[in-house]
Amino acid sequence: MTMTSNQVRNKQIKLKHYVLGKLEESDFQISSNEITLELNDNNDVLVKNLYLSCDPYMRHRMRGETNSYIPPYQEGQVLDGYGVSKVVLSNNSSFKVGDCVSSWTRWEEYSVIPRGQRLKVIDPALAPLSYHAGALGMAGFTAYVGFFEVLKPKKGETLFVSAASGAVGQLVGQLARDAGLYVVGSAGSQEKIDLLTNKLGYNAAFNYKEEPDLVAAVAKYCPQGVDKYFENVGGKTLDAVLDNMNNFGRVAVCGLISQYDQGGQDGVYNLKRIINKRVTLQGFLQSDYLHLEPKFMDHMSKLIKADKLVYFEDFAEGLDNAPNAFCRMMIGSKIGKQVITVAKD
Repeated sequence: MTMTSNQVRNKQIKLKHYVLGKLEESDFQISSNEITLELNDNNDVLVKNLYLSCDPYMRHRMRGETNSYIPPYQEGQVLDGYGVSKVVLSNNSSFKVGDCVSSWTRWEEYSVIPRGQRLKVIDPALAPLSYHAGALGMAGFTAYVGFFEVLKPKKGETLFVSAASGAVGQLVGQLARDAGLYVVGSAGSQEKIDLLTNKLGYNAAFNYKEEPDLVAAVAKYCPQGVDKYFENVGGKTLDAVLDNMNNFGRVAVCGLISQYDQGGQDGVYNLKRIINKRVTLQGFLQSDYLHLEPKFMDHMSKLIKADKLVYFEDFAEGLDNAPNAFCRMMIGSKIGKQVITVAKD
């Protein structure tokens, strides 16, 4: 087929079918077709996707569950999620050709964004563009609102963070360090522990895979008990931290990634601690706090400009590697934020 100047290949990533157990690369489908770069409707915007964000919440949408806060993916349809893109065509006065935007987009090379919904022009000079898929995007905003709005930290308190080297955890630790807290994290390898203590400013960290007794491990590394817990994993870790919570402690439940690839759910056996320790345990969604985005951007921009923010990313080059990248994220075999590079310009 001979393509005209406005015809391009558009590679896409689809979910073959719903998966309740462990997700495999074979559960995804990679397809490609030819499209014409054009817009038919007023206010629509066509973007070229540059970076796509891999996020654990997307795993929920691959299970076919309908009782969640976000609808499931449809089997055989293109995945969607958070990303960074460049405007190619625009019928919308708010966006011009060449603008870099953060977006809710599809896992493909080119996407039409109806009426420019959820597009936001970003400053490419502030930080690497990929940061807007992580530190300056949904992961960063999640860390910010979970820490400041849900945990309500006080200087001198002890904060424990699970999945501490992940996309959200690495930022929570730095926000807490900057706010004067004693920060402890857990992760799944010595390499990650070294990163937490040597690069990210954590006061202490431990490899949960090497601790036969997690309750004792949390007690050892948090000798003054736990005042605030940023929860990312669930299961046995949640049990262990609850056993070490101080009176009137707070738990911000961001995610339960240890449970997402299982057919069932692990029980939590220390819930009585919530009563006798008068613990507040609160789940949250970053989307409930969108009115705080300007405040978040101002806070993070100041940290970046002052060279006080470190952010680790794991790049998967090309959509062909997207299924592998997502599966690697789910088993914790990467360090930092998992990002798919679709194109660099």
